[in-house]
Amino acid sequence: MELESGSTNRQSRLKLYKSTLILAYQSLGVVYGDLSTSPIYVYTSTFSGRLKLHEDDDEILGVLSLVFWTLTLIPLCKYIVFVLGADDNGEGGTFALYSLLCRRAKLGLLRPSHSSDDDMSSQDSCLLIKETRASSLLKEFFVKHHSSRVVLLLIVILGTSMVIADGILTPSMSVLSAVYGIKTKAGGLHDSYAVLITCLILVGLFALQHIGTHRVGFLFAPIILLWLVSISGVGFYNIIQWNPRVVSALSPYYVYKLFKLTGKDGWTSLGGIVLCITGAEAMFADLGHFSQLSIRIAFTAIIYPSLILAYMGEAAYLSKHKEDLQRSFYRAIPGLTVIIVMFVTTCLMFLVIVMVWKRNILAAFIFVTVFGFVELLYLSSCLAKVAKGGWIPLIFSLIVLSVMYIWHYGTLQKQSFESHNRTSLDMLLSLGPNVGLNRVRGVGLIYTNVLSGIPPMFSHFVTNFPAFHQVLIFVTYQFQTTPRVSANQRFIVSRIGPAEFRLYRCIVRFGYKDARKESHAFETDLIETVREFLQHESDDGDARDSVSEMPVNQPESDCLRDEVSMRVENCSGFGLTRCKRVRFRGVDNSKELDDLEDAREAGLAYMMGNTCVLARETSSFVKKFAINIVYGFLRWNCRSPSTALGVPHTSLIEVGMAYRV
Repeated sequence: MELESGSTNRQSRLKLYKSTLILAYQSLGVVYGDLSTSPIYVYTSTFSGRLKLHEDDDEILGVLSLVFWTLTLIPLCKYIVFVLGADDNGEGGTFALYSLLCRRAKLGLLRPSHSSDDDMSSQDSCLLIKETRASSLLKEFFVKHHSSRVVLLLIVILGTSMVIADGILTPSMSVLSAVYGIKTKAGGLHDSYAVLITCLILVGLFALQHIGTHRVGFLFAPIILLWLVSISGVGFYNIIQWNPRVVSALSPYYVYKLFKLTGKDGWTSLGGIVLCITGAEAMFADLGHFSQLSIRIAFTAIIYPSLILAYMGEAAYLSKHKEDLQRSFYRAIPGLTVIIVMFVTTCLMFLVIVMVWKRNILAAFIFVTVFGFVELLYLSSCLAKVAKGGWIPLIFSLIVLSVMYIWHYGTLQKQSFESHNRTSLDMLLSLGPNVGLNRVRGVGLIYTNVLSGIPPMFSHFVTNFPAFHQVLIFVTYQFQTTPRVSANQRFIVSRIGPAEFRLYRCIVRFGYKDARKESHAFETDLIETVREFLQHESDDGDARDSVSEMPVNQPESDCLRDEVSMRVENCSGFGLTRCKRVRFRGVDNSKELDDLEDAREAGLAYMMGNTCVLARETSSFVKKFAINIVYGFLRWNCRSPSTALGVPHTSLIEVGMAYRV
């Protein structure tokens, strides 16, 4: 038995090693493309400004020293050692840090934090770290000052918008720089042809994105690997052939010497040197496609040594061929978005270290001081060049930030209207004798954002068309601050009112990385979950504890007429008006199960709101512009909810309403 167990463990370890190495290989083609091609334009950009007046060996070695220590401090020390450890259940990026803070430190603004989020995080359930005084004070500050959470959200959106802006500019920058390199051997190549070739390459690259990360990684990994081997080999040759003394530039003394000799000109050159870490943020942003270990292996074993050799070799060559410093085929735009994203990550890491990891606040201050100082130094240099091209990524970023925040604001206003205008079950049933409510065969799925009560859309429908299906299920999609929700935690089913009403509520929980099923598979899972809920009631009917939602003024003796949850949850997370634990006896749901099956065979219908959100007449001009113009334009250009959810058009009922917010 011990031999078999040892053999199994050895096989599992070998399988893990193999999969990790494969992921590390794939990451070369997905994560490290920008970082690997940065040597194309770093030196030409750095010496194309005021630093072209300083082209002696000491200045060249000083630039090399700056490049070396920038690559060592930011990608290697900051990201590989620290930031990759702040993943959100395997996901990385600015929003992953934010979701981690929302769930663990309750700093969320997008939606009220639910205590159930912690239960769905396998990572969080293992990290029961004692609260520190610093984390408690910071948490209290954010809870007390609502504006601080708004500012935090804006910072996160700013970081995300900068990533998007960087994704717009960097590919074209890298490809154009590479194509212009052909002109060194083909001097007759006209600029127009170089631009045309670049456009064709970019179209081809983006056309390949739909095949998926797995295939893209295998397709481009050998290309990037061959490129890295080539530039590192050429770099090693140049060091030996032209100037072995460049090895001494690894000493930070040459950084000091550079600034001493060049003064302000050296500071302005930082806008070019920062291009050497273009794409470093991708190591964290693309973490969800790979793993911490695979990204660390790829960078430390291949990327980092290859880039260092390439930069050293180029410096060795340029020290003996200074005339080539001014063969600048491209004045790179100061890559500004990159350093802002990195500084945002540093700020968020301060909160993660104190409030999530619950480390000493001194450690957080050291982290921010070391890496923040370096990033602010580069940022100050880049900001000085805003007028020379740095405004382009800023404009892109501000547009994206505005779109994201107005969409968020409009969605919050819409949800607030629905929450404040929901109706109670008693009010809906009181309409019955007056309007003559009828029940028709089949199952009606009512999609709503309201977690308790009856949504205004359905009340509006019943008032104008007094009929609804034999079985009604109010479906609410609830997006959690975790990447994924396991299948057994996907649905929360509860009953609305007494059993004869055949009214149910189902909260469907998704993580921000979960893929939604097509409509037929989803409705099958949903109906099956309701059936299991009813079967559970029948099996445990002799003595069963559950959670009941009660209207505020309802006596406890009437609790049987309200919602009965299949799972015991923290009710405050669902926005219920009042909750209590009640005990039921002798429940027989065989008739309900038969009615559910009969309704299922009769068919399903989907009901959704088709709302028009408008600002009130008394609202300010800014709010009217944001809601009526921008938010309305965004909603008009977005896919409809029915299309996004894959709802069959022939089974869809849309209810039109105008919301004045």
